[in-house]
Amino acid sequence: MKKTLPIISILLICLWVAPAFALDPSPKSMETLRKEAKADKKALTAENLKLTATEDKAFWPLYESFQIDIAKINDRRYNLIKDYAKEYKARSLSDKKAKEIISTYLVIEEDLLKLTKSYLDKLSAVLPDKKVMTYWQMENKIQAIIRFDCALNIPLAE
Repeated sequence: MKKTLPIISILLICLWVAPAFALDPSPKSMETLRKEAKADKKALTAENLKLTATEDKAFWPLYESFQIDIAKINDRRYNLIKDYAKEYKARSLSDKKAKEIISTYLVIEEDLLKLTKSYLDKLSAVLPDKKVMTYWQMENKIQAIIRFDCALNIPLAE
């Protein structure tokens, strides 16, 4: 996991943070990065879970479904960052807009928690709890890397 995590983190960071503060991110290069990050993340997951044949058959459809659902939430997060970046660049962030951004952020976080809980139950039905924990640890580490980069690269409101 240690050797592939940096690759994934760099790709994921590029997907959600840098484009928001860039002038014109290329949709084609963004899609290429997403595909590469997705493939690397899946390989990392397979490498660390060491699934049996029965577990493998039950896990991967849930994994794919979760990745689709979490991508929707990450897209919402990215759009919120883009919205903030627009306000920041124009130096036009009002108190009303700041409150709207915070409220939207909290809704996104609540939706992420609900999604996580729903998949935790589904995964617990097909995997031993230790493997479920390993999977969630990996997901959480990747999310922590993204959040850390956001904290470093998204400027404070002025």
